[in-house]
Amino acid sequence: MSAVSDAKYDALKLENQLCFPLYAASREVVKRYRPYLDPLGLTYTQYIAMMVFWEHKKCSVKELGEKLYLDSGTLTPVLKSLEAKGLVRRFRSTEDERVLLVEVTEQGEQLRDKALEVPTKISGCVRLDAGEAEKLYTLLYKLLGRLE
Repeated sequence: MSAVSDAKYDALKLENQLCFPLYAASREVVKRYRPYLDPLGLTYTQYIAMMVFWEHKKCSVKELGEKLYLDSGTLTPVLKSLEAKGLVRRFRSTEDERVLLVEVTEQGEQLRDKALEVPTKISGCVRLDAGEAEKLYTLLYKLLGRLE
């Protein structure tokens, strides 16, 4: 192939994809959580779900999915596992039985104190200064459509 015909395939080069460094960075950051979450008995997805419950105490599965950008097919096994561990309780809304609500239990609240050190330890793994981290945060949420 000539250099001219090779150029038409530049869009297919891995190095030219925005999605790839996002994907790879996400996997690497999530991997860094494991040594801090294993002692808590949580996976990363369970941890971010618990963060929502620690902040809001109770929400519907639909609301949780919206906050975490996850569908109910992904959330159902996560919530079943958290419930089996005694960290959350699932129940039907008395106002609309189609709505499944989830609330943090006392045991789940107690886990919050044990998780306090996780964000600090993770920030030590990410080699960005405060300004870079803030800029990345803003750009990522812009990409997610949360910022105007």
